[in-house]
Amino acid sequence: MWDFEHGDAGHDFEIAYTVPSECAAALAANRADIGVIPAFTYAQIPGLVILPNIAIAAKDRVRSISLISKKPIEDIRTVATDTSSRTSVALLQILFAKFFGGPRDLTPHPPELEAMLRGHDAALLIGDAALEAESATGCHSYDLAHLWREATGQPFVFAFWALRLDSLSRKPEGLKLAKIFQQSRDHGLQPEHIDIIAREWSPKLRLSEGDIRSYLTENIHYYLDRENHAGLKLFLQYSADLELIAAAPDLRFFGPVAFGSVRN
Repeated sequence: MWDFEHGDAGHDFEIAYTVPSECAAALAANRADIGVIPAFTYAQIPGLVILPNIAIAAKDRVRSISLISKKPIEDIRTVATDTSSRTSVALLQILFAKFFGGPRDLTPHPPELEAMLRGHDAALLIGDAALEAESATGCHSYDLAHLWREATGQPFVFAFWALRLDSLSRKPEGLKLAKIFQQSRDHGLQPEHIDIIAREWSPKLRLSEGDIRSYLTENIHYYLDRENHAGLKLFLQYSADLELIAAAPDLRFFGPVAFGSVRN
């Protein structure tokens, strides 16, 4: 969002902030034209296309999607799940069903670790809550993106920008959507801008600037490259196999797609 907050890109858009699951709900209800959506919800909202070569992905450990457990993962039977991202809940279901002995009992719960563990074997935490719980003592901690990489050999795509096709009639002539969002990503990743983001968010998240900087530069991958594309397709196919979605959708993109090999 760098250019939208610090540059001129925001002049052409009305911007609202919320969690990814609510972004998807806004797109589905035609309350938004473009949104960062959980990968899982792409299969559930008709008429969407993906802005090319932009993603929120992880090549291995992501740190912000964590299963915190009182027991080893094989012994977990009940999980309280933060529902901020439906993709992460679906990923947990796939990991249990395909790689760790079968489905478990999942219960939606506000992201409060102590309360979650009071009545469940484990807690699925997402985003800020997961980063803040990294130092939880006396518990097992499992990084879901790392478990996926170990099990499948693929990276994991958590979210991406999606666009309602029927909104294009309202797009100002000459507005190059894909370029605007790609450039904003690129400008945000400039080292001096990463430093600004780390300073701004450190007191909000109760994390050091160094922790935030390493998270943004080492854990998150921002490109929907060929390898991430393959991981995304596999996740959607596994979701269909488990009947979490009706069918694995075709991945349709807004404009031409050129898969590069850019890595953090």
